[in-house]
Amino acid sequence: MTTLDLAGAKQTPKKLNVVGRRPDELQLALIERCDVDPRNARMRASQIWRWIYNFGATEFEAMTDIGKELRSRLDEEFAIIRPTIIDRQVSRDGTRKYLLGFGPGIEVESVYIPDVGRAGALCVSSQVGCTLTCTFCHTGTQKLVRNLTAGEIVGQALAAKDDLGEWPSGKDNRSLSNIVFMGMGEPLFNLDSVRDAIDVLSDGDGVSISRRRTTVSTSGVVPEMTRLGNETNAMLAISLHATHDELRDVLVPINRKYPIAELLDACRTYPGVGNARRITFEYVMLKGVNDSDAEARDLVRLLKNIPAKINLIPFNPWPGAPYECSTWERIEAFAEIVNRAGYASPIRTPRGRDISAACGQLRSDSVKERASDRRKRELAAAAADAGR
Repeated sequence: MTTLDLAGAKQTPKKLNVVGRRPDELQLALIERCDVDPRNARMRASQIWRWIYNFGATEFEAMTDIGKELRSRLDEEFAIIRPTIIDRQVSRDGTRKYLLGFGPGIEVESVYIPDVGRAGALCVSSQVGCTLTCTFCHTGTQKLVRNLTAGEIVGQALAAKDDLGEWPSGKDNRSLSNIVFMGMGEPLFNLDSVRDAIDVLSDGDGVSISRRRTTVSTSGVVPEMTRLGNETNAMLAISLHATHDELRDVLVPINRKYPIAELLDACRTYPGVGNARRITFEYVMLKGVNDSDAEARDLVRLLKNIPAKINLIPFNPWPGAPYECSTWERIEAFAEIVNRAGYASPIRTPRGRDISAACGQLRSDSVKERASDRRKRELAAAAADAGR
């Protein structure tokens, strides 16, 4: 019986995924992997960039303004890796929810919401699962599997544009105009990938979604907020939901580490904050929990001197949820108090509830795999391939 020495076998160099790479990274990779003359690397990177992000190309052979020999070399060294749309659901209101796969057992949900922002917004995920365990959020019931890469974040936008038929990626008459990091995970726990993804998606020669139309929502990772503003210039949203620490400790447990006073101090000094760049405070309306007139007045006092708008979010139920949504009359009374104080406080219309695509309802069935189990699976797959 012959034993296959997998550990000692020479491994084939892994293809580099070009999706999510910044232009400077792509240029360097072309020089190092494809022997592209450094004087031509910027031009070649620009060509590849335009094909992927302006025309939605999924293979190098389609890049007809690049010579055949270089296209062949690109195909040997690089890959254009997109997520697989495992499931697609369309709500009665036009909202589209995608279950996207990035490999065995790695899945996230993202949601396209029409008629939000300039044309339509894509709610993207930054992690598979979440560590924050916010008690009103379905995603919080799923343990963290891993962070998403910049390419996997960008891939969510490319998959949505595929489904919307939005290639080439023009700036006019588009369906996708806004990106919101409000899907699965805490974006500031994966800030490097979020930053790089924003760099790619906002580039004017590609998908071209303005940083002013890109919003990152955080539950309050205070130490990373200044860096987020400095490195992304994105709009900021705060998942607040309570006006005092005792309640927020329960609803948003990270508050025990970064209480409300520290969070609001970080908001006051957020880079670029002002009347033209207001911070959005998200406040989920929970029946009998945080929806009283007194709490509305407390909210107004808390946000004094912070350029802000307040999104009131009717609670979106999910199986086993411990809360109920406030009545519409109670939400309107709460909003009236906030409006009279001079704050814009739109009540967010629930979108995609019938397909569990609304705020706080996203979740996948991915589970964290032990490294030893993953290694066994990879070795078994390699052995099967060798035996073919």
